[in-house]
Amino acid sequence: MDAVAIEIVKASLSGIVQEMQNSLFRTGFSTIVRESQDASCALMNPKGDVIAQHVVLPLHMGAFPACCEGVLRSYGGDIVDGDAFLINHPYEGGSPHAPDMAVITPVFFEGALIGFCGSIAHKSDIGGPVPGSCSGQAREIFNEGLHLPAIRYVRGGQRNLDIERIIAANSRTPELVLGDIRGQLGASRLGEQRLRELLAKFGPAESVACFDRLLELSELRMRAAIAEWVDGRFEAERFIDDDGIELNKPVRVHVVVEKKGGSISFDFSASADQTKGPANVRPPLVKAAIAYCLISLVDPHIFINSGIMRSFSVTTREGSVLNPRFPAPVNTYNATVHAMVESLFAALSHVMPARARADGCGSRSIIIGGRSTSAGKTYVQYEIVGGGAGGRAMKDGASGTTVNQSNAKIASIEIMESEFPTRILRFELIPDSGGAGEFRGGLGIKREYLNLADARFSIRSSKHVIPPLGAADGGPGRTGDLTINPGTPDEKHLPTRYADYPLKAGDIFRLDTPGGGGLGDAFKREPKKVLADVAQGYVSPEHALSDYGVAVARDGNNWIIDEVKTKTLREGKS
Repeated sequence: MDAVAIEIVKASLSGIVQEMQNSLFRTGFSTIVRESQDASCALMNPKGDVIAQHVVLPLHMGAFPACCEGVLRSYGGDIVDGDAFLINHPYEGGSPHAPDMAVITPVFFEGALIGFCGSIAHKSDIGGPVPGSCSGQAREIFNEGLHLPAIRYVRGGQRNLDIERIIAANSRTPELVLGDIRGQLGASRLGEQRLRELLAKFGPAESVACFDRLLELSELRMRAAIAEWVDGRFEAERFIDDDGIELNKPVRVHVVVEKKGGSISFDFSASADQTKGPANVRPPLVKAAIAYCLISLVDPHIFINSGIMRSFSVTTREGSVLNPRFPAPVNTYNATVHAMVESLFAALSHVMPARARADGCGSRSIIIGGRSTSAGKTYVQYEIVGGGAGGRAMKDGASGTTVNQSNAKIASIEIMESEFPTRILRFELIPDSGGAGEFRGGLGIKREYLNLADARFSIRSSKHVIPPLGAADGGPGRTGDLTINPGTPDEKHLPTRYADYPLKAGDIFRLDTPGGGGLGDAFKREPKKVLADVAQGYVSPEHALSDYGVAVARDGNNWIIDEVKTKTLREGKS
């Protein structure tokens, strides 16, 4: 096929996965899918390689091939048109943890298997000891809910109702879980239809050749960019607060990057041993995290497919936190992935200083489960909450956002209050939470809730102990915190990961999320930018003085710079 036809096919594939994604979000039963959009869709070739993905969650770039491999391993000789398969097992497939259920369907054209359509979406509850199935104190995956190896869900157009009954019996929110799975199935069927239309337009042989060529082009694009980087050996490390079990033991993530010519390798062998608690990450996600970092540094608009992951090699040590042995727990894996991503960016800043960035807020979710007094049904309130992004070369970090590979949305107040027994009392940015720097870190979020019914509360978070680090002499961001009944005699601070705290009706809890680290010397920040930060409430006058060497004062309703005092402060430092 000529270059024009390849571009048309590439655009068509992008359109197909985008349409699948829109279908999934619009038919989602749970707030997790339709509001937070914690899901991704993709197209794979017959071997399971991703040929196109609409990237909401970059880690799924590695999860889809591993899930397809699980299906092919179990059913490779018995896959027919109209089938659909479920898999959520982190070791048998590629799901990051049990709540991430994959629906995989084969695509046949003129009797031949052309590829697969797939989606991975977080489920509100898949069983286990705590509502939401994300226990921060899990010691093995058997504490993390129902795990399905690859199983056939649909045959001959008919859903297996026995499987649905098993899933429903193991969930606190069966209607939502089954509704979301059926929505995923519908998205796959839409993808199958659109892919067949593409095959009919260009012909199966030409289309398949084009799919293969797109994989090659993504790999070549990445290798060409890497070849321009300086050769060398670079290393970096980050630590997460703890694993949820050993609370005073930070977990190390260490990477050595070796680059020579057009080849680059990543060695995580010096990372910590696998953890007792659920901080472990499976190798497919390690590859996806590396791919995410390379995409960010090279070309955010590159066509996303498995060709990108062919452009590098990776080593993980068996029995480590990034290559755990079964049945090590994995369900609060995201903090470890953030540490991995930030160590990668720190190491690669030596070859791409123009794309340097400070650490961000990490990720967190709060999960509340109980029984609604009005509806009389069990509910699981699951929310993803962001914070501050790290300062970047030539630009401040964004405030109140999810960062790095965590790309889901913060659910709206109106939705949460209308569907769950809760009231959100405060939702605001936290002044002075962003790390000081020539390019300031983004601000964290304060979100305070009034709980209206007895419930069970869990949190999986990060950076409540170890702050987001600054870069190039920038300051760290402020750490996070979770407080129950703040300012009262019953005040209690929960650890970074905690499972099953008994909330009472009338309890208030407050989540402060971390700010991003700053980048560059704060005394080099333009005084007028500091003045704007003060005027907008991002930085207090006190911190403008101490962190940035900028003295501000009130002039009626406006803030102005005390030029003489500022000059004295800054000259004194230099």
